[in-house]
Amino acid sequence: MMQDYLNVSAGGSLILEWMVMTQWCDERFDFQATFLQCLAKHVPNIYSAEMDPLVEKQEEMVQASILYPLECYLFGEDPDIFLEKLQQSGTSQLCGKVFKGGETTYSCRDCAVDPTCVLCIDCFQNSIHKNHRYKNSECQLNEEIMEHSRRVFPSVIKYIVDMLIWEEEKELPPELTVSGEKADSYYCVLFNDEHHSYDHVIYSLQRALGCELGEAQLHTTAIDKEGRRAVKAGHYASCQEAKEEIKRHSENVSQRPLHVEVLHADVMAHQKFALRLGSWLNKLMSYSSDFRQIFCQICLKEEAGSEKPCFISRLMLWDAKLHKGARKVLHELIFSSFFMEMEYKKLFAVEFVKYYKALQKEYISDDHDRVLSVTALSVQMFTVPTLARHLIEEQNVITTITETLLEVLPEYLDKNDKFNFQGYSQDKLNRVYAVIYDLRYVLVSKPTLWTDRLRERFLEGFVSFLRILTCMQGMEEIKRQIGQHIEVDPDWEAAIAIQMQLKNILLMFQEWCACDEELLLRAYRECHKAVMRCSTNGRSREKTVFHLCGHTLESRPYRVSADPVSIHLPLSRTLAGLHVRLSKTGAISRLHEFVSPEEFQVELLVEYPLRCLVLVAQVAAEMWRRNGLSLISQVFYYQDVKCREEMYDKDIIMLQIGASLMDPNQFLLLMLQRYELADAFKKIKPTKDQDLIKQYNILIEEMLQILIYVVGERYVPGISNVTKEDVIMREIIHLLCIEPMAHSAITKSLPENENNETGLENVIDKVATFKKPGVSGHGVYELKDECLKEFNMFFYHYTKTQHSKAEHTQKKRRKQENRDEALPPPPPPDFSPAFSNVVRILNCDVMMHILRTLLQRAVELETHLWTEAMIQMVLHLLSLGLLEEKQQLQKSPEEEVSFDFYHKATRMGSSALNAVNVLMLLEKLKRVPQLEAQKDTVNWILQMFDTVKRLREKSSLTTVAAASASEATKGDELPAISLFSYCKTQSTQDKEKAERKRKAEAARLHRQKIMAQMSALQRNFIETHKLLYENTLEAQGKEDAIMEEESMSSAIDYSRIALGPKRGPSVAEKEVLTCILCQEEQEVKLESAAMVLSACVQKSTALTQNRSRIPELSGDTLDPLFMHPELPCGTHTGSCGHVMHAACWQKYFEAMQLNFRQRLHVEQIFDLENGEYLCPLCKSLCNTVIPIVPLQAQKINSEDAEAVAQILSLARWLEIVTGRISGYSVKNAKGEKQNFPAFTNKGVGNSALEFHSILSFGVQSSAKYSSSIKEMLILFATTIYRVGLKVAPNEADSRIPMMTWSTCAFTIQCIENLLETEGKPLFGSLQNRQHSGLKALVQFAAAQRTTSPPVLIQKHLIRLLGVLLPNFKVEDTPSLLEVDMFHILVGVVLSFPSLYWEDAVDLQPSSISSAYNHLYLFHLTTLAHIMQIVISSATDSEEGQFKALCSYLSLPTNLFLLFHEYWDTVNPLLQRYPRKRNHLIELPEDYSCLLNQASQFRIRECKVVLIEGKTRGCLYPAPYLDEYGETDPGLKRGNPLHLCRERYRKLHLLWQQHCIIEEIARSQETNQIFFGFNWQLL
Repeated sequence: MMQDYLNVSAGGSLILEWMVMTQWCDERFDFQATFLQCLAKHVPNIYSAEMDPLVEKQEEMVQASILYPLECYLFGEDPDIFLEKLQQSGTSQLCGKVFKGGETTYSCRDCAVDPTCVLCIDCFQNSIHKNHRYKNSECQLNEEIMEHSRRVFPSVIKYIVDMLIWEEEKELPPELTVSGEKADSYYCVLFNDEHHSYDHVIYSLQRALGCELGEAQLHTTAIDKEGRRAVKAGHYASCQEAKEEIKRHSENVSQRPLHVEVLHADVMAHQKFALRLGSWLNKLMSYSSDFRQIFCQICLKEEAGSEKPCFISRLMLWDAKLHKGARKVLHELIFSSFFMEMEYKKLFAVEFVKYYKALQKEYISDDHDRVLSVTALSVQMFTVPTLARHLIEEQNVITTITETLLEVLPEYLDKNDKFNFQGYSQDKLNRVYAVIYDLRYVLVSKPTLWTDRLRERFLEGFVSFLRILTCMQGMEEIKRQIGQHIEVDPDWEAAIAIQMQLKNILLMFQEWCACDEELLLRAYRECHKAVMRCSTNGRSREKTVFHLCGHTLESRPYRVSADPVSIHLPLSRTLAGLHVRLSKTGAISRLHEFVSPEEFQVELLVEYPLRCLVLVAQVAAEMWRRNGLSLISQVFYYQDVKCREEMYDKDIIMLQIGASLMDPNQFLLLMLQRYELADAFKKIKPTKDQDLIKQYNILIEEMLQILIYVVGERYVPGISNVTKEDVIMREIIHLLCIEPMAHSAITKSLPENENNETGLENVIDKVATFKKPGVSGHGVYELKDECLKEFNMFFYHYTKTQHSKAEHTQKKRRKQENRDEALPPPPPPDFSPAFSNVVRILNCDVMMHILRTLLQRAVELETHLWTEAMIQMVLHLLSLGLLEEKQQLQKSPEEEVSFDFYHKATRMGSSALNAVNVLMLLEKLKRVPQLEAQKDTVNWILQMFDTVKRLREKSSLTTVAAASASEATKGDELPAISLFSYCKTQSTQDKEKAERKRKAEAARLHRQKIMAQMSALQRNFIETHKLLYENTLEAQGKEDAIMEEESMSSAIDYSRIALGPKRGPSVAEKEVLTCILCQEEQEVKLESAAMVLSACVQKSTALTQNRSRIPELSGDTLDPLFMHPELPCGTHTGSCGHVMHAACWQKYFEAMQLNFRQRLHVEQIFDLENGEYLCPLCKSLCNTVIPIVPLQAQKINSEDAEAVAQILSLARWLEIVTGRISGYSVKNAKGEKQNFPAFTNKGVGNSALEFHSILSFGVQSSAKYSSSIKEMLILFATTIYRVGLKVAPNEADSRIPMMTWSTCAFTIQCIENLLETEGKPLFGSLQNRQHSGLKALVQFAAAQRTTSPPVLIQKHLIRLLGVLLPNFKVEDTPSLLEVDMFHILVGVVLSFPSLYWEDAVDLQPSSISSAYNHLYLFHLTTLAHIMQIVISSATDSEEGQFKALCSYLSLPTNLFLLFHEYWDTVNPLLQRYPRKRNHLIELPEDYSCLLNQASQFRIRECKVVLIEGKTRGCLYPAPYLDEYGETDPGLKRGNPLHLCRERYRKLHLLWQQHCIIEEIARSQETNQIFFGFNWQLL
């Protein structure tokens, strides 16, 4: 058998010759030469038809001629048998899944080292890790096969590499050239790029090649999929001409031409076969580790005496030049070989890093997506902790990556070697981000054991990284615009985006440094040097002297409002982060060994962060408004959660470093000078300009706020003894102090770490309780009561809005608890030793001067020089100072406490006679009416002063201790004080409380007096109108009794009968409606101007019983009179129930149409041709109006009804109706009218019966409608016709009445279906909008016939009756089984009055006639419906014969008894009736199951898309929720999602209520869609 297979071709014989030769002399067998000779002979022949390849035939030839013989030689036996044995013998230790772009992956948030650790679907389904790695060992290949492999693989690999990097277009390597004349056969090959769109490529091919659209689309699709495609075959000259034409047609001003090459047919064939060989190797290596190791050894081996890189490196370096198909094969080879063997993965990583710079530069200059670049493989190596350490130690990978970053961004460096991204390329920066990601991958896992080499290499990489930060320090400086507004906003997004990308990397570098004390100190020294080098500018200026309170500051002049300033200071902020970690580890005690005090220059370190904070303050004071939105955006991100950790927070820390190391007075003088407030705190008033005073006030508020943060914000590990969990808990507490929040809202407000985690789940249960969601909405977390004491009104991550809201919420809470509204700061944790001196700024002279000055201005009511917010901050600073002193006094003896805030605050500000201290000013402050809201806080501070005084004096230790214990238990209650002091203060409070109590009592008595007067007046009125009052009560009592009786005997209540002679009376009640546009009332009458309801008519398949049945949606030939019982497509009419005058609506509609046409892209929201508009009141989408037709009174005389009942049986009624129709037929036969279809009458009725007999049972004149109502009747009917049939409007079309009856019937069916779905009863469950709309629709349907010719209505009626009465042989009558009986019923009831029409006399049946007509029509349709169900047939045999036949066949004579006997068996077989209720498809409970079921669609988001046509659609919340009751639209949070039945039911009802287009219109109107988008492409 093998011999036959090998002799298929000459190639087979050649391979057989190899095998024979190897049996006697392996040394003389040159496999490579023979292999290449075989390929040279067969490959061009196999791939000769590149323009129209027969893929299956080519594959058969490849297998037979090359691969099968090659495998036979390699394995020494039949390949299928060998591979089967190999597969059964063992399994790989890795699943080896190669993910495609967009494919679903799973990452365990609890176990994964970083977000790049993902699982494939199969591994995830089985278990978390169980199926990803196995303990099994693999089958070992025997030595002979391995020897063959070492002989075959080099030749195969060399061939693949040579052909993939082959550059010659016309020639092949000599060893692949066949002797003889070379054929002049070439291909014009078009390559894929990411610059040209699909349509542009198709257009270029059509113009250049003259091909059809379909052929051009085929070429374009293949190019996009495989990366290249031969678009023309022929001689070299013709292909070259096609190449130039394609380039010419594809090039324009903004785009370069398409990449086109002319390749010889043999070159093209060998390159294609090289990829096929790569796939063969890929498959082969999946069977055995030995194959993979041999492959890796050969790929990594460098040629002796050659400077060329190894095979795999050559392929990597050529990656950017390969087309998409070749790249995929290369990457799959790497995955299936190197990444499956850990040892070789390390060697591959070394090669990768060796050429890292070249690879990244090629990628950045390339235009293909990163997923198609070999650089994307970095994540597979850099995220392996052991491999990352090895690359740092041996290959210095951190330095390599950072140097690469600098080398790819030289164009963005200015003359000062600072980055400036003005006019940047977003595409290039996105590619540069890939290098930043690699740095993040390398640092993702901190080392636990440091070696000297690792320490040196990391430090070398850190110093290299500092070079990048040096280029960013002070980049894109800005200067305040004065006078004219800036013309063009500068580009700011790139710099902020780079900052965001580097945020976590900066944190990781700091964490790495903190792992080793020696490394941390050395890194700090290098960072300090870098900061000092960047801080030399401005030193040439002469120093100026600033005096205040007897203290002097010498500094070089600088004004943020006049000099350049930058918001980007990554070097300074990195130094701040390292300083904090020095404090945390205790290594700061050795800092002097690495940075001398003379070199430290703390004033210079503080300078730049302080400038940045001043810039933020001046922006808040609107001093920079002429600089445009770019600066406002930068300030926003500076403080936003995405950037603040490495921007705003670090600037605050740097100020705390300065406060801990500088003289406190000089620190405050520096702040006053930089905030440009030196004059504001001197006795001289700066100006009378109100705008300038406002600026000063805002700047003072901003400065005071920063001082509060410097002193009070201690929740940073290293600044105080807190943990990361404490920090997160405090963040959550302050978020929940604003309001209860959803899980996702809290998550968005917390910073993410390098693994995109916030740490929320670890601590949230400690501080909050989860309140589960209801039917709609989501669950929220509420703060626990015991955590409320941690609230700090001046929390530094609050925005101004959040601050106000949190303050209001907490004051409101305390007021509800009958407590005072004081919100003092919670006792802060102690500073760590390195930062203990920060508190000195609270009790320094300059601080006291600031506090006294501001309080004195408030007391003296210098209105323009202070604000309430300013005083609130002063009070907060006083509270912090008192709390600090109190805590120190409680922990240490008085003589050891040097912090003397109390003494400084109670000391006079000067020696003048009118001098005051802070305590005196506070007493006066209580009497300032503008500060009434701060009175409780002032009282709290005064009590704290007394507490500290007693602690200082040590006069009542027992009381103090008891009070302290009480305070510790009460948390945020008033602080403990001595008994004497308490009584003294309490007396003042008692007076205030007594006054408030007196006022409250007076108000209560006043209200009581008013209520007594109202009661007296009420009693007087009742006495005066006693008789009326009693009659009202009596009538109400009787009415209740009657209602009770009715509820008990509803079975005999004839008023609730709708059909027949016992029908209850319909009273025409006076109906007065109000127009929502003009607000005028009008009674609905026949002769009045029309009033209308806004409505929406739409096609619907909501009730269809067969989704596979394709309804005929439009066309002039469609006959809508008969609806198929499967209800394939109906016309639904819905209304929001809002009423307008027809004239008002016309004006509103015309105005809206005019307004819409002037809006940009309004066609994306409204279909103007369809007459769409929004309801003026509820903004529901509408496209027509329903005229409101008044209900006509009908009352049946019971005596007359009984008399008619004796005469008018069903049989008699049928005779009369048949006679009437026969009379019309006679007229038709005489040629009077030509509108009736011919029919014959058999068996029922007498043709000689009086034509006018139908009139003898009662007639009345038809209703006469006003012209306005008639106009609206025609308008609405035409809309139904136009929308339902999708044709142009035509008022004379005969199908308008049909469509009117059809929409009435279908809408009723939809409402009944909806009520059944919701489990509501049929009667009394309609919503107001449904009731109003249905009532108007039914009245309209009954009145519409008056606008159509009576003969036309008669014609439709006869066709409808032809279904019910088989003796009516009307043309085109459908089978009984092909019509929906409810549509028939509605049609015949609404059209039956047309039989009463007489020449020149417009009549309609009387109430009695209508009652019997409706009753018998309903009975007929009910019988027909039963016939549909039972499928029984009538017989012409006599009754006796029928009975005999039934007896003979053992059947009951009453066939219904047969159904009764076997009902349980037959019931499941009756599939059509009752109709099934349509539901949305069943969804799995777990969202991951849905992902697995739809994995081929590459689901990226969890959303529902509502679509109406191509251009209209919207996103709708998915029914899958997490445990917090929230959706996860972008699948970013990673919480498990489960199906919410209520949410899914809500979506189902939206569909059943026909509100989808309304939801779409609301969404698009709200979101202001201003661009065209094809929603069907999603």
